[in-house]
Amino acid sequence: MTWSVGVMGHVEGTREEALAALRERVDGFDPGLFRTVRRRVVYREGDGFLVVVEVRFGWARHYRFKAVEVVSDSAPPPPVPEPRPEPEPAPVRPRRAPAPAPTPKEWDAEVPERPAWLGRDDLP
Repeated sequence: MTWSVGVMGHVEGTREEALAALRERVDGFDPGLFRTVRRRVVYREGDGFLVVVEVRFGWARHYRFKAVEVVSDSAPPPPVPEPRPEPEPAPVRPRRAPAPAPTPKEWDAEVPERPAWLGRDDLP
């Protein structure tokens, strides 16, 4: 039998809010079993939940989720990040005048840039 413990998250608020957040985690929990899950049962026990997963070919597995209160912690709290000053907006550059139209070249066969059929109503 293997046991592992991990903190899934922290909730600041009431006990009911913590249990509601834990229930959302339990409902979205995916054990990652590669076999087909036949049955999944969620039990409520005290301040937590017990999830029993039965797979098609294999033993049933169980997962416990508990809501607990932090009483003490030997690690110092993480430092509060200092607020960053907002960056100054970039100066607005004046728009350049549009480039002049290119002069026709010798090899230009006087083909119009807008074809004659564009905008006609008599074409299908």
